[in-house]
Amino acid sequence: MEHSAHTGHQHHGHQQHEHEHHGHDEHGHGHHPASAATWPMAAQATLHCLTGCAIGEVLGMVIGTALGWGNLPTTLVAILLAFFFGYSLTLRGVLRAGVGFRTAFRVALAADTLSIAVMELIDNGVILVWPSARDAMLGDALFWISLAVSLVIAFAVTTPVNKWTIGRGKGHAVVHRYHH
Repeated sequence: MEHSAHTGHQHHGHQQHEHEHHGHDEHGHGHHPASAATWPMAAQATLHCLTGCAIGEVLGMVIGTALGWGNLPTTLVAILLAFFFGYSLTLRGVLRAGVGFRTAFRVALAADTLSIAVMELIDNGVILVWPSARDAMLGDALFWISLAVSLVIAFAVTTPVNKWTIGRGKGHAVVHRYHH
């Protein structure tokens, strides 16, 4: 598929059929075939999700700690907030492009669901297997170190996922259609 990114639009045979088959021309953006997903593009999409996840994780811990909750309810609130803030960041950008709320909400769901889910799975999985990290409090260095390490690992795992989805015309590729 990489070869189609280098051939331009001079050949109308197989490449043109390939673009139509995968729906790349549905918005008239033939100059950016979906197969042109780059690592920097994937990393930017992942950083976007990482920001929302980090905000949600920390806020969830603050809420859970302030209310004296145990690990499970605190983790569940942190995950819900990670999705909320991840979607909100995308929603804000798409709404700025002049799209209606309903369409913007669908775009945010399509763009971020898999990315945030993978990030949260990895992030919380690392914390789960790290001895004593689950019990670390906000004032403990271990909390911040384990959070940072888990987010770095989640970034490393999620970036290829985002590159794959963008390459298929999904994920943050949907968001990019509204930024032009």
